[in-house]
Amino acid sequence: MDRSAEGSSKSQPSLEGSNLNRQILNLAIPALGALIAEPLFRTIDSAMVGHLGTEQLAGLALSSTILMTAVGIFIFLAYSTTSITSRAVGAGKVAEGLKAGIDAMWLALILGVVVATGMILWAKQIVVWFDPDPVVVPHAMDYLQYSAPGLVGMLVVLAATGTLRGLLDTKTPLYVATAGAAVNAGLNAFLIYGLDMGIAGSGLGTAISQTLMGLALVIVVVRGARRHDVDLTPSFGGLSEATVAGIPLLIRTLTLRLAILATVAAVTRAGAIALAGHQVVNTVWSFAAFALDALGISAQALIGYSLGQNNPKQTHALLKRITLWGVGTGALIGVILIVTSPFLPWIFGTDPQMHHAAMRGLWVAGAFQVLAGFVFMMDGVLIGAGDNRYLAIAGVLTLVAYLPALWAIVTYFDQVAGGPGTAATGLSVDQQTTALVWVWIAFAGLFMAARALTTGLRARGTKWMNLTDKEDA
Repeated sequence: MDRSAEGSSKSQPSLEGSNLNRQILNLAIPALGALIAEPLFRTIDSAMVGHLGTEQLAGLALSSTILMTAVGIFIFLAYSTTSITSRAVGAGKVAEGLKAGIDAMWLALILGVVVATGMILWAKQIVVWFDPDPVVVPHAMDYLQYSAPGLVGMLVVLAATGTLRGLLDTKTPLYVATAGAAVNAGLNAFLIYGLDMGIAGSGLGTAISQTLMGLALVIVVVRGARRHDVDLTPSFGGLSEATVAGIPLLIRTLTLRLAILATVAAVTRAGAIALAGHQVVNTVWSFAAFALDALGISAQALIGYSLGQNNPKQTHALLKRITLWGVGTGALIGVILIVTSPFLPWIFGTDPQMHHAAMRGLWVAGAFQVLAGFVFMMDGVLIGAGDNRYLAIAGVLTLVAYLPALWAIVTYFDQVAGGPGTAATGLSVDQQTTALVWVWIAFAGLFMAARALTTGLRARGTKWMNLTDKEDA
């Protein structure tokens, strides 16, 4: 961070020709390590908890989705900070970008404490709201309550990481994420098996690791801020600006998380096998999505930097190049997922029924990776441009298109099982597998297609290039 903060004011990255490809990769590859920190934690948790039993894995599937929703809702802490900081750096105002990051970290701390407290106090009510199989409830509650304190650290990680990305430094978050994953694996193994805490040990180990990651990144950003004589105390104006700037992205993120929650709710109603299989598919999808989002992070930082330099021609070239990278990478990931689909479920347990359901879900997830690659690139471009209001509107439109299709699938399988609300206990294993497949066709196909249409049409125009940090379309 110290080096990147200084370097940003002394050197100008090249965004032309082959140098553009190199710059994209230099940002995207380290960004991938930081992005996968949270899903990596959940994968480690899933692999270890899966060997405790299918009911425990199903409980983890539900509670981890709730926790990921809490983290995902506040992703604006990273995205808006990246955009603001990268524009400031492009205009030669590094200290201004760092101050925005400091204020974002204070906001993250406040939000983290509030959300974590709510998760701990109302864990049972939150879990029961999803109407899971009764055998899943205690396991979901244990993981949720023990893992919730780590939300404070994760929100701080978001704000600090956004600041570093804006400074075109994605390596520091990579180092912290790698160390955090290693600590998480060791702690989970010790607490789950060594102390025989079961799924609660998995949640506690993850919470500790996330807290340590947050502390590490705070130290790094604070050192850079001091080097540039940036005030470290929170300012009311800065907190207000960070909140206002994040509201449209918060709305956009809420629509995404509502879609994911609705997807989990639909699978939960199909039964424990479908839910356990969904955990496998969703975990793998998360890794693929974060790999694509690493390229999207490059788009955010470089688009913001280019707009800060007021260089439309360079920005257009960047848009075309990052789109090609996203579609090509999506195609490659899709092939890998389909080829490895018979083997990936073994990482998460030994239940052959779960394997059967997960493998078919992975086929669907792999088939739509090209579409996902395009979507993530368009998101990165528009976020980097600060086109937040449009993204919020587009998010609402895509949710409106998706929910009726999901409702139709749930209604159909309720009828197959014998009536409303009977699917969770009335579907056979094969029927649960079929339900899982159709839910993923709706999510990876219809929902992602709606996102591609709304963001793609916007990116084809030029209005998003003429925004400022305080202007929206």
